[in-house]
Amino acid sequence: MQTNIPTRRHPKLVIEVRKYLPLVKISNEIKVGVIAIIGLLCLFLGYNFLKGKRLFDNSTIILGTYENVQGLTTSNPITISGLEVGSVYGIKPAKDMRSISVQMSINPDINIPKNSIAIIKPNPLGVTSIEIKLGDANVYLKNKDTISTDASPGLLEDVMKKVDPVLYEVKKAVGSIDTLLLNVNSAIDPATKSNLQSTIANLNKLTASLIISAASLESMLNAQTGTVAKTMNNLNTITSNLANNNDKINHVMTNLDVTTEKLSKLELQQTLDTLNSVISHINTSMERLNSKDGTMGLLLNDPSLYRNLASTSNKLNLLLDDMRLHPKRYLSFSVFGKKAKNNPLMVPLTDTLNAPYIIETKTD
Repeated sequence: MQTNIPTRRHPKLVIEVRKYLPLVKISNEIKVGVIAIIGLLCLFLGYNFLKGKRLFDNSTIILGTYENVQGLTTSNPITISGLEVGSVYGIKPAKDMRSISVQMSINPDINIPKNSIAIIKPNPLGVTSIEIKLGDANVYLKNKDTISTDASPGLLEDVMKKVDPVLYEVKKAVGSIDTLLLNVNSAIDPATKSNLQSTIANLNKLTASLIISAASLESMLNAQTGTVAKTMNNLNTITSNLANNNDKINHVMTNLDVTTEKLSKLELQQTLDTLNSVISHINTSMERLNSKDGTMGLLLNDPSLYRNLASTSNKLNLLLDDMRLHPKRYLSFSVFGKKAKNNPLMVPLTDTLNAPYIIETKTD
């Protein structure tokens, strides 16, 4: 084996390489192995390319969860407003098969708002795809974020909706009613049915009571004999009387205004101050009367004055009685007569009832 190696710059290195090159031999096994590895690598890259996966790709991965993928497979297109912006990267069902996670590879140059919705669009004549309905949020989905999903109505329902919208709405309403009735039947047990029957019976009683109340209310609202009509007549009478006596009421209100104005002009505070001063003087006088310092206090509180007055009254009664019985002892008009020698009275007579004699007792 000879190689054409330039020998201008390093003649010694070229001589050494030429010396050892005949010793290197590549066996057929190594060649077959290298060719097999290259073939497997090309097969792997081609398989991933056909599946929509790229080895050197910086696409944004968005996750979505569905209950039914409707025939969706990897590498199926993802569109926005009819334009393909990515492909399905992977599909992973849950263990209970109640939900299926779909990985969507989106072009990194496209910003998808967070409130967008990903809807699977089945196509019996073509490939099932995912259509993204863009939202109006200002925040965008990032790599590995989850997008909201919604079930697709299906091709048949789209056709019915376009052909006969009324029939489509009726079908939807019937389906909703059917679902509601199924839920009600599953939720109602015998006890609930019994309770419903009792409730209906109570409602019947309530409606009967309401009928009676309505009849009473109707009689009450009768325009001729009803209580409300009589009440309104009385109110009309009262209001007419008020209207007839409007001048008197105005006069009374005027008098009240004048009276209140006069009361407001009174020097009430000065009067109250004078009254307080009078009350304080009265309190001072009462305190002096209750004390034993002054004459009135002694007259009211000293018992000896009462005893002296009683004694003087008794003595005066005794003197008057004695003068009435023995006047000659005090007055004598006879020139030759003699003075009476009767002893003086020591006790007033019994007819002196209003001033009985009180015998004083001396106390040490």
